[in-house]
Amino acid sequence: MHRSWTLEDYERHHDCGIIFSTKPKNMALDIKIGVTTWLWTSPFSSESVALFPKIRKMGYDAVEIPVEDPSLIDTGIVKQALKDNGLQPIICGAFGPGRDLTHEDPSFHQASFDYIHQCFKISAELGASFVAGPMYSAVGKARLVSPEQKKIEWDRAVRNLYTVCQMAKASGQEIALEALNRFETDLINTTEDLMRLIADINHPAAKVLLDGFHMNIEEPDIEKAIAQAGEKLIHVQVSENYRGTPGTGQTRWDAYKRGLEKLNYTGTVTIESFTPEIKELAGAVCIWRPLAASQDAFAADGYKFLKSWAAD
Repeated sequence: MHRSWTLEDYERHHDCGIIFSTKPKNMALDIKIGVTTWLWTSPFSSESVALFPKIRKMGYDAVEIPVEDPSLIDTGIVKQALKDNGLQPIICGAFGPGRDLTHEDPSFHQASFDYIHQCFKISAELGASFVAGPMYSAVGKARLVSPEQKKIEWDRAVRNLYTVCQMAKASGQEIALEALNRFETDLINTTEDLMRLIADINHPAAKVLLDGFHMNIEEPDIEKAIAQAGEKLIHVQVSENYRGTPGTGQTRWDAYKRGLEKLNYTGTVTIESFTPEIKELAGAVCIWRPLAASQDAFAADGYKFLKSWAAD
């Protein structure tokens, strides 16, 4: 009579030199796939909803809306366009030199608070649940400073981000903080840095956005970095190591998938790259040449790759 093998049977035969693979096969990731409108335009305005039908037709589930100038966004128009095209919104902040929570001048902090408050308002009105981005400091603030100065700026970031978290809670929102590479900030470069910051903020609204472009520069172990984020991870951005179309470069997509699988991540994975046609934006992110045959090809091919990657 046939008897099913027990764990003890497997262990006994393993000891005898018979190896049985118990490693599970890769599972499909239960994620939504999104794309940022920065791939085509900047700044986002109410007129930018003209991109939504194309984004939906490509297959995307979500659209990431970068809020550079809140006054350009009529949430009524945008909300209707999202509904018409079956897209979920994700709100991303833009933190230029005037929005710096680590600045020595408190007026910069207030300007940041005012801007972030507007982002929360837009996010809530559009039905999104968080605002994402490196809101601890101005992007591009990358210097070699003394440990004493870094501690001063770290403490400012912690104190001011706690205030931001309180604002988020009052708006029914969360924040998804993002580490940037060493060329864009000197404060938070790795997931380990980010988790220390979140621990110091000590507020439940402080969560994590992981951006694969920055991780490919700073993280020696992608899986470990994802594991460090743990249950705090609520959003993921990706592109290739050169900011190009996913699947065309040197990114360790296998490591990203294993890391996200282990967390049972079910959020959105969004393509974030930028158009070289908008010169101010291209200059800010150092994109000096086209990274694909067209921005539409970038988005269409990127979606196909991510869909296959998540399913395999």
